[in-house]
Amino acid sequence: MSVFIRTKTNCCGRSWCVRDPCGIMCAVVTWFLIAYGQVCVFMVMLYSWETYPIHTVFNFLIFETFSVLAVISHLKTMMTDPGAVAKGDCTEETVERMQLLNGHTAIYKCQKCSSIKPDRAHHCSVCERCIRRMDHHCPWVNNCVGEGNQKFFVLFTMYIALLSMHALYWGIWQFVLCVGAEWQKCSSLTPPGTTLLLIFLLFESILFAIFTAVMFGTQISSICNDETTIESMRSRNAMLDDEERQRNNSWKNLQLVFGGPFGIRWFNPLANPFVSRPTFEYSV
Repeated sequence: MSVFIRTKTNCCGRSWCVRDPCGIMCAVVTWFLIAYGQVCVFMVMLYSWETYPIHTVFNFLIFETFSVLAVISHLKTMMTDPGAVAKGDCTEETVERMQLLNGHTAIYKCQKCSSIKPDRAHHCSVCERCIRRMDHHCPWVNNCVGEGNQKFFVLFTMYIALLSMHALYWGIWQFVLCVGAEWQKCSSLTPPGTTLLLIFLLFESILFAIFTAVMFGTQISSICNDETTIESMRSRNAMLDDEERQRNNSWKNLQLVFGGPFGIRWFNPLANPFVSRPTFEYSV
């Protein structure tokens, strides 16, 4: 049994916030792009209400649902402790206590943050902390993706991909409608303005649908294989505990990350993703 002390920093009134200018800028750009989709909906898409009320309402509800879930997932990924190890906890007393608990096994110290480095933890130069089961640092969420927030990151990529695909369909449908109606009563803007708005929306939708869908698939594959992106890049398969890896199949690995047996909580960005291993073993 290992003993690790979880600490959280206070920034911006939140429990966890990385003060990285590049990451904050990327996060703002993400919110701006989602807000741009809302502008397109209210200035163009909803103008088909009189002609196609059922289609318009149905697509509006889907778009808003994906938007809300994507924003919540993004905020949870950004504001959740990814699994940071306490700084400067590598004291002689702590090392002796852990060696007694772990049967005198080797204790590794991070030379950069002077912390006791757990197995599969890596030091992030941006967060300036060692992160348990760190997958990578993502500037788009201004945070590391690790043990504590991987579920939220996976949901963020999934909901952005779904939102982008839906925006692509709705944008093409609206563009065809406007052309067929000769740009009459299909937008609050002029035909050139509507065209530019829809073209940029379609370009944004295609770009982020591909990017986030690939990222989502990569994350699911990593979880099923119980291998982080860093471990894959550094070819650390041989260094991992083979017995531990054999004990968990792909489905169990997904349950550990998403927080229990398959259910609605898997898709809920507000649900706690943590399940302790003893509880998990008992429940399945």
